[in-house]
Amino acid sequence: MKLRLARHALGDAVVVAVEGELDLFTAPFLRDEVRDAIKQDGARLVLDLQQLSFMDSSGLSVLIEAWRLATGEGGGVSLAAPQAPVARILRTTGLDRRIKVYADVDSAVGEI
Repeated sequence: MKLRLARHALGDAVVVAVEGELDLFTAPFLRDEVRDAIKQDGARLVLDLQQLSFMDSSGLSVLIEAWRLATGEGGGVSLAAPQAPVARILRTTGLDRRIKVYADVDSAVGEI
């Protein structure tokens, strides 16, 4: 499995669940989904990373772009429930200081 995406509304936020591997080949799919979500559903975005098993620098780039798009529209981005390997990348790069990371989707929606 490479990448599966699912989008749904939760309160006044939009949640995009990301499952599989986020890399050079799959990052464009998430980028398109994030752009569409912000354009169609609003700029309060939660990325549910619970089922994301791998992420490289291409994935980090998408997260940064999502943050820029959402904050540029007056909203924000939160990350929910990353697995240990993904959480380690977020900490190592310092991206977890720019985009808040929460233990679960409900917490992320409540704080965005």
